[in-house]
Amino acid sequence: MNQSALTARNVSLVSCPCCHLLCEMRSGHQGRPLTCPRCGAALHQRKINSLARTWALVLAAFVCYIPANVLPITHVTSLGHVQSDTIMSGVIYFMVSGSWPIALVIFVASVFVPLVKLIILTFLLISVQRKTNWRQKDRTRLYRITEVIGRWSMVDIYVVTILVALVKMGALATIEAGPGAVFFGAVVVITMFAAMTFDPRLIWDTKEQHNE
Repeated sequence: MNQSALTARNVSLVSCPCCHLLCEMRSGHQGRPLTCPRCGAALHQRKINSLARTWALVLAAFVCYIPANVLPITHVTSLGHVQSDTIMSGVIYFMVSGSWPIALVIFVASVFVPLVKLIILTFLLISVQRKTNWRQKDRTRLYRITEVIGRWSMVDIYVVTILVALVKMGALATIEAGPGAVFFGAVVVITMFAAMTFDPRLIWDTKEQHNE
């Protein structure tokens, strides 16, 4: 084995997923799984069923992404007139009214970012399953990007929540969250869990096996 390819896994070490203590990997006592000596969390060299769980979450997010953008996200009732708006109709409204910065923020955070995150996770899953050595550092950076930007997709839900809380005008005007808001929130939450269940160390396992 190439000495430069030495890893924690090769020397039977594993990092605790909770407190990040580097522990020695030994067989469990009397059949029980090995636990961290500091915090008691279960230790695993790789996340259990990482690919299967991530695939399930990514596919569920793709399913929810369509109604999240097709169904209305808000229902505005003003003087007996009800207007329903989707995410894209809201973006178009701000563009027509001249509020380009607001339209851009909503489009990027609520349409572009969730879709790109799903595409990146799908690409990472396929590349790991194909056991490719292609640009592992870049793929790791892509994974880190999905973790950082994923939470900012909730900006549309925050806006809807604030509007519903602030607009209290009785019979004159009311704002209610539509079914699209539920699906959109589901997309954001599911993709966040998908990024958490994916184990980026799998990207490097193929290279480690080739160096053995």
